[in-house]
Amino acid sequence: MASLNTFGSILTHAIELEASLHDYYNSLGDAVKAKAANKRKSKLERVRRENVVEITLEPIEGLDEANYVFNLDDTSESGQKAVESVAAQFYGDVAPKINVRQAQRALERCGKEHTELAS
Repeated sequence: MASLNTFGSILTHAIELEASLHDYYNSLGDAVKAKAANKRKSKLERVRRENVVEITLEPIEGLDEANYVFNLDDTSESGQKAVESVAAQFYGDVAPKINVRQAQRALERCGKEHTELAS
């Protein structure tokens, strides 16, 4: 697994995470959660496009994709909550490390949504 050590790698991972969740919930027939994941993905793509500035190239330490792996094969209610907990943990860990306030707020909002779904 790769290290999440730049603004771009974190946003790319977040976008891929939301795309995976969209497919996961779509396969479960949960159109509401699939649509929410797609909406978060679109917002994160916009944030990435709008915030590509020199300051975002500063290295970020202490994050690794291996810490945020979830089991998309478990479609049970507890499996869905576990997936949401991992997603919430990811956003909770990465948001404070981002040095662009707009991007940080977007990541915090995603984390809040996943925390609510995990409850």
